[in-house]
Amino acid sequence: MRIAISGGGTGGHIYPAIALINEIKNIDSTVEFLYIGTEVGLENKIVRRENIPFKSIDISGFKRKLSLDNIKTIFRFVKGVRDSKKYLKEFKPDVVIGTGGYVCGPVVYAAAKLHIPTIIHEQNSVPGLTNKFLSRYVDTVAICFEEARSYFHGPKVVLTGNPRASEVVGRDGFKGRESVDLSHDKRSVLIVGGSRGARPINDAFLEVLPEIGKKDYQVVYVTGEIHYDKVLQRVKEVGSPNNVVIKPFIHNMPEVLAGVDLIVARAGATTLAEITALGLPSILIPSPYVTNNHQEKNARALSDNGAAILRLEADMSGSILLSDIDSILLDHQLLERMKIASKELGIRDAAQRLYAETKHLIKSS
Repeated sequence: MRIAISGGGTGGHIYPAIALINEIKNIDSTVEFLYIGTEVGLENKIVRRENIPFKSIDISGFKRKLSLDNIKTIFRFVKGVRDSKKYLKEFKPDVVIGTGGYVCGPVVYAAAKLHIPTIIHEQNSVPGLTNKFLSRYVDTVAICFEEARSYFHGPKVVLTGNPRASEVVGRDGFKGRESVDLSHDKRSVLIVGGSRGARPINDAFLEVLPEIGKKDYQVVYVTGEIHYDKVLQRVKEVGSPNNVVIKPFIHNMPEVLAGVDLIVARAGATTLAEITALGLPSILIPSPYVTNNHQEKNARALSDNGAAILRLEADMSGSILLSDIDSILLDHQLLERMKIASKELGIRDAAQRLYAETKHLIKSS
């Protein structure tokens, strides 16, 4: 079997693709892959680092406002379709999968026009422009949130979940705690604002740092590289509390997630897939700077079902953050209810489900 995959721009589109590839390799080592991305996107380094065959096209996204750049984008799209057809004719895939981002637009469209079976995978509760466009041409639309189903039409829509979730299941939480210097006899909360950090979360944390130092639970705070020195200096100023661990970045996030009791985070699709697969309660502070405010809608899929507390960034403060953490970690019954609710929303075998849909599509084509 040969599978061509395209997706890029952000890790939220790339990492699910990598997770799917890794899971399929574990199931069937004879499957061959080709990844089509751009030279300027994150996928260029991430995919090549995984030793996955990589081809690139030149494409940019459409501006939401009228712009001369959109005319250039149309010409790039046409050329991208032409280049994609060339790559696909050479590779001869049995199926083409798009995991989002504007790069997969010409790739999946080209595949559809070549009558190659096609799948798009939508990670968010609100689809992006590219997947909305492609949904008219593909054979299958795979979604991660039931809330996304209403944006697509027909029986081609299937709930598979996010393949990234499969990578956190079964990880060693004991080892994860040790790696970030957490005690095994206290409840713990992980606070993280993404790879670059999030200043409003930083500010809220620093506001109540002295009070956090007096708590009976422990905190590991991931600042992001650009905020690390400032946060660490403030921690030292209040006496470096024994129950507070500061890290600029965590490279073994799946193990750490498996070892903590609560997470405070943004509401990206990959993060939510991971924490629900583990049954991890959360306090979600959606980024207000994303397209269609999709992070807030992602978060509501959890908060409306009792798996998370949703706090808008505009309403966030240190006292609110501390109160929310206390309300969950100091209430055993609430903590357990949120764990159950989170786990009920999780799809632990997402990669296997998407692979099964892939094989079914190939067989029926």
